[in-house]
Amino acid sequence: MTYGRLETQLRQRRDAGGKSLVPYITGGYPGWQDAIRACAANGADAIEIGLPFSDPVMDGPIIQHASQKALQAGATPISILQEVRSLDVGIPLAVMCYYNTVFHAGHERFAFALADSGVSGAIIPDLPLEESGPWCEAADAAGVETVMLAAPTAPDDRLPRVVARARGFVYSVGLLGVTGERAALEHTATDLARRLKAITEVPVLVGVGVSNAQQAAQAVQVADGVIQGASVMRRLIESGADAVGEYIAEVRRAITL
Repeated sequence: MTYGRLETQLRQRRDAGGKSLVPYITGGYPGWQDAIRACAANGADAIEIGLPFSDPVMDGPIIQHASQKALQAGATPISILQEVRSLDVGIPLAVMCYYNTVFHAGHERFAFALADSGVSGAIIPDLPLEESGPWCEAADAAGVETVMLAAPTAPDDRLPRVVARARGFVYSVGLLGVTGERAALEHTATDLARRLKAITEVPVLVGVGVSNAQQAAQAVQVADGVIQGASVMRRLIESGADAVGEYIAEVRRAITL
């Protein structure tokens, strides 16, 4: 089977005995492009770019704040994708957006816009598996990998359907709730990753609630990698892109087994 660029990158990291690191950066936030370059230069395998939305149901205070700042600065999906073209960071990029953005643009048009901008994957957290068919068909046709999310509450008979449709990686949601930093890694994070790893060869990455380098190291004892959002964006908001690069380098060292 031929894999897309995102899944190929993550499989290669896994097959070489390593663990994948995918930071999240809010597109359109001041300094976002420099932050993406800093992530790529310090060990990220791929980068998730958030398209800011006025009602981000999955996101906690930090990413909500970043989205609001980006929107106030005039960021739109079109402007962000236009700027993505010039990033040239040498690793795959995926967008995280809400289905309203996809629906408003139209499935085929949005999928083509992503591919035309050099984006490899899409994560749409509020699009249920049962309703994802039209988008997934358009994405497949455009060569965009649709990352599927698996929730810790999912029954065993649902997970095989999720992983069968997943491209790029399976997003193993670490806890029930919104994104944000927590004092400890929830046991649900590794429990779900273990269940997913037992039924799929697609890379399994834990996101939501992986709050620092130590928790990332815990998560990859089971998972193939981690996604980190709030802890990355907090550093960008408080200290700028250089601090993001330093943090990504710290996490990379922690997950290098």
